[in-house]
Amino acid sequence: MTMTERDDTSGTRPSRFAPPEWLALTLRANPGPMPKAAAVRAAIGIGLPVAIGVIVGDTTSGALVALGALGAVFGDTADAYRLRVLNIAVPQIVGAIGLALGSAQYGHGWTAVVVLTVVALVAGMISTIGAVASASGLNLLLMAVIGAGLQMPTPWWRAPMLTLVGSALILAMALLAWPARSRIPERAAVADAYDVTAELLAMAGTDRWDDSRAEVTLALNHAYDLLLGRRALAPGRSRGMSRLVALLNAVTLLVEAATAVHAAGRRVPEEDVRTVRGIAEAVRGGTVPAGDAPGIGAKRPTATERAATESTPTEPTPTEPTDRAVDAAIAHVLDTLSGAGRAPDRVGRPVALPERVAAGARNLLVSAESWRYGLRLALCIGLAQTLVSTVDVPRSYWVPLTVTFVLKPDFGSVFSRALLRALGTAAGLVVAGVILEFVPRGGWEVPVVCVLAAALPVLSRRGYGYQTAVITPLVLLLSDMLGHQGVDLLAPRLLDSLIGCAIVLVAGYALWPESWHTRVGARLATAVEDTAVYIECAFDEATDQAARARMRRRLYRDLSAVRTEFQRALGEPPPAGARAAAWWPLMVAVERVIETGTAAAVRTAHGAPPASPEAAAHIAAELRSLAASMRTGDPATPLEPEPTEETEDALTDVRREVRSARCALDGPPAEADGPT
Repeated sequence: MTMTERDDTSGTRPSRFAPPEWLALTLRANPGPMPKAAAVRAAIGIGLPVAIGVIVGDTTSGALVALGALGAVFGDTADAYRLRVLNIAVPQIVGAIGLALGSAQYGHGWTAVVVLTVVALVAGMISTIGAVASASGLNLLLMAVIGAGLQMPTPWWRAPMLTLVGSALILAMALLAWPARSRIPERAAVADAYDVTAELLAMAGTDRWDDSRAEVTLALNHAYDLLLGRRALAPGRSRGMSRLVALLNAVTLLVEAATAVHAAGRRVPEEDVRTVRGIAEAVRGGTVPAGDAPGIGAKRPTATERAATESTPTEPTPTEPTDRAVDAAIAHVLDTLSGAGRAPDRVGRPVALPERVAAGARNLLVSAESWRYGLRLALCIGLAQTLVSTVDVPRSYWVPLTVTFVLKPDFGSVFSRALLRALGTAAGLVVAGVILEFVPRGGWEVPVVCVLAAALPVLSRRGYGYQTAVITPLVLLLSDMLGHQGVDLLAPRLLDSLIGCAIVLVAGYALWPESWHTRVGARLATAVEDTAVYIECAFDEATDQAARARMRRRLYRDLSAVRTEFQRALGEPPPAGARAAAWWPLMVAVERVIETGTAAAVRTAHGAPPASPEAAAHIAAELRSLAASMRTGDPATPLEPEPTEETEDALTDVRREVRSARCALDGPPAEADGPT
């Protein structure tokens, strides 16, 4: 939710029969483009094995291959081809290991409880490392649960190998265009960053600035993820990739200049906006000469030239530092695009893979968050597996399966996912009942599987409830090919899902106090602390531009993390959602501090009188005091005012916004909002 959207919704009175805001946010479909290529790959990758299995009379093998393809579809979300290899291959290999472990425990009762509990602990802990590790942990436990709950064909290696065949089919289709489009996704991501930055320049000085700034943050995060991910997989030098990184780094200068212009209440000339849009087209098309790219005029007037044409001999029009900042940023981008100058690589080289693995393992073992999530998941899986081992529930693997899907806090609110799982399963069972009752076996189910498979990547992007509504009938159809129970399994599946959701809500949510609190304050405190470091770097002559750019990028990430946590927390029921909403005024105030701090640094770098390092250090100390108060919930202790605080300087606006943030701190609840 953007700042504007939040302001709009806060002023409207809900209808008498409207659901509460947290529930409406939970049920709302996420907007986004339709992934047509991914839908086609899913339909072929899942439908083709089922069709072949029907033709050759081996529906069991066909269903297992389709099951592997189904898992790969969830990883088929990356734009860059190298990342597709990582996102699809690694989780599916780990999933095959989980299937082998689980199938070895089929029918073993309490032994299966112990093994799945240990697997859940490991899966939960590795899920905290990163996105690929999270998907791998999910697949490890998911396939172990399926293996322990459904009888697999012999020998033991056959089922894992068949699932890997299905994964390989999806991966092969996802990489078909790699030779011809090897660097197009990265170029497109950098070009998109320039497009939204051009829009940001156009929105400077208007009330649509906040929405544009949020879009820039998302575009930059996406582009950096793609480029850094490619470097991690292929760390060798590449001239083309280094140039893209340099162009992406240059966006930061444009964003900083736009921030300074907006803070000054000025507008960016239209020709400058057109120039940046032309740069975006040049990057997208891979053209090198800056002067030949559409919209990039070599005769673009600078701020000084525009001022000269608008002035008279007796009354010259001086250029503002903000105008010079925009000119300098555009000139730097043009030089980088044309290759006239070699920009410093501020992103840095990735650490070698063995070192990254060793560091990740060390962090995993000492991280309280990893152990906390691993123990929560192990407890819930242990309870679910114990329940199905001692109570006669047909096809009961669905209970721990539900726990595995729902208890994923890195995927969103656990409470909301439990609610959406129940609603989605109920809707999916209605669809599955119609299919199992009226669609005859013997090949007629193949087109139905293809339609459901094609809908999976489309609806998965709309929300977890929509994903559950389509994956439920798809998994039940594949399960029916393995067990042949027909409509008799529908009612038990709904009961199993409700039992799994109840286990998660009690043992994985209610029994863990940190689940009741949001982490908005902790994320916001981190952003304030990094803002303090940025202010110190910006007004320290010994700090180079590369260090300031890195700090600015960290601030972008901080703000993105705050917004993500805020959105997640709003989907929680009261009182957690209400506590999260109370942080909104302070979020706005902190963003204003970051904006004015950036603007002050830009103006100083382009001719405005600089503030003293002592003044910057005093503001940094105030920000750190503010961050400490956010973490503890104690009142912030005001510092002694500077002797020169009443004097106008580059940091006057920053001081004013820091005071506003301190006043806004009275809004959130007095208690700290959870562990950091």
